[in-house]
Amino acid sequence: MDKDTKFALLVIGLPLVGLVYCGLIIAFLMNNSFGRQHPLFTGFIVMFVPFVIAATTWIKASAKAYKEHELNKSR
Repeated sequence: MDKDTKFALLVIGLPLVGLVYCGLIIAFLMNNSFGRQHPLFTGFIVMFVPFVIAATTWIKASAKAYKEHELNKSR
């Protein structure tokens, strides 16, 4: 998969995944009284899941770039 295809998937896929995630949150809040009764806990989980995914992606990409930089530096 080349860079342009990955970028296109990111540009198209990320908003769609976000919409699905929001829909799941709304469905959870509509069908589960626990979510409505504990808004701080629910809000924390709703915020924490995307944050962990983004942080993991960022760290993996940074580690890969650092590793490539070190390999090019040693040559």
